[in-house]
Amino acid sequence: MSLNDLTRDEKVVLAELMQEKYRRTLTRKLYTYYPEEGSLSRHEYPKHMMFFDAGRIYRERCFMAANRVGKTEGCTGYELALHLTGHYPDWWTGRRYDRPIRAWAAGTTSETTRDIIQRKLLGPITAIGTGLIPEADIVDPKRDSGIPDAIGTVQVRHYTDGIEDGLSSLSFKAYKQGRKSFEGDEQDCIMLDEEPPADIYIECVIRTMTTGGLIMLGFTPLEGISETVLMFMPGGQISAPNVTGKFMVSATWDDAPHLSQKDKDELWSSLPPHQRDARSKGIPSIGSGAIYPVSETDILVDPFQFPDYWPRAYGFDVGWKATASVWGAVDRENDILYLYSEYKKGHSEPPVHVQAIKNRGAWIPGVGDPASRASNQRDGESLLNEYISLGLDLSLADNTVEAGLFDVYTRMVTGRLKVFKTLVQWLEEFRIYRRDEKGKVVKDNDHLMDATRYLVRSGISCARIMPVETYAIRNNIEQAEGYDPLRFGLRRQ
Repeated sequence: MSLNDLTRDEKVVLAELMQEKYRRTLTRKLYTYYPEEGSLSRHEYPKHMMFFDAGRIYRERCFMAANRVGKTEGCTGYELALHLTGHYPDWWTGRRYDRPIRAWAAGTTSETTRDIIQRKLLGPITAIGTGLIPEADIVDPKRDSGIPDAIGTVQVRHYTDGIEDGLSSLSFKAYKQGRKSFEGDEQDCIMLDEEPPADIYIECVIRTMTTGGLIMLGFTPLEGISETVLMFMPGGQISAPNVTGKFMVSATWDDAPHLSQKDKDELWSSLPPHQRDARSKGIPSIGSGAIYPVSETDILVDPFQFPDYWPRAYGFDVGWKATASVWGAVDRENDILYLYSEYKKGHSEPPVHVQAIKNRGAWIPGVGDPASRASNQRDGESLLNEYISLGLDLSLADNTVEAGLFDVYTRMVTGRLKVFKTLVQWLEEFRIYRRDEKGKVVKDNDHLMDATRYLVRSGISCARIMPVETYAIRNNIEQAEGYDPLRFGLRRQ
């Protein structure tokens, strides 16, 4: 039977049925997520599935991800809706609640909480029930008297094994309200959309302690290596959960199959360079506070065997808390400095550091921290002289701070300073190397950064080519045949 065969009354009934079907589809959005098959199936979102699954073990979880990958709706918001309603899909492997829960959902301001979180969970104020929480399960949404169109609290029907067993409660909050607004009763689940201040995050941890409740963060790390980020990334680096007691997963544009290549290209071209890593990869960006606002991808290179005739030197920074060195090789034909090795160790005596440095080539000259001229407390001997007496070829570096920082930055942005990806500790410092609100360099965990500045400012000019004798020993030959630095226009050392 075709549509033309229907009577007018039958067509009216059919139209009403189709409209009702469409309405029910809109009000049952939760059930459309993560199907078994298709381009948007759950198998295409492994990072989201990792986040969900980790809820069985970890109370504190962070989805630190790029923009547009589904942090709010497809990750933290989706899970919160499941806990509020009990409508867990058959494939769900994460935490399950077999009772109604108490929950908070919080964003940066009351307005963004309303426009983003409330809309994702409940739908527009004129169409409550078209968000992630099904319309049939929403009970008694109460307006927030202080914010137009904002909901303050709502109750949600909860089901266990398909049987309704009570009402979950959800309150909407905002970081701008301050830490004290997060004091109060215990909670079973807290959703934090965008990065919260550290004091608010800690308050949320306290609110869930007695319940063993969940905290779910989802944000793009535009604030850089903040206190909150460092709770999940000690030293600016992703650590195993058994180190932090917290679970973190990072997702990039490539982890979001709903983004086409055209989408990604357009987004990339619209982003300022210092935000590209954060917005496309979920890598913390220090932004305007960064001393070197340069994308890691612009300076990192895979390790390679550079020619023996490239001159080498190292920068040396002294301290009891940490003594550090970074080695560089100079491609003089292209004026590129490659940082290829690092050393950093604290609470050790000079002979320990000297041996580690010599192991990388005793013939390589270094430029040291001028502060090493100060007397140590042990015997009053100059630290610099002590290191020299132990066999290091050291001279004083130019410690002009701002000029040195400018030299390093200029080399980075012009492609004349590259860093081997294996320099893990160097990268940790690079990621948190920043200025404070007054514009001063933050002097904390920056020893390799200082050593790099000494190397660039003073070390390149005194870099040395590998001696012929060292070349012969290294290659286990009697004579260094074919090793002729002079044919490259360089002076034999």
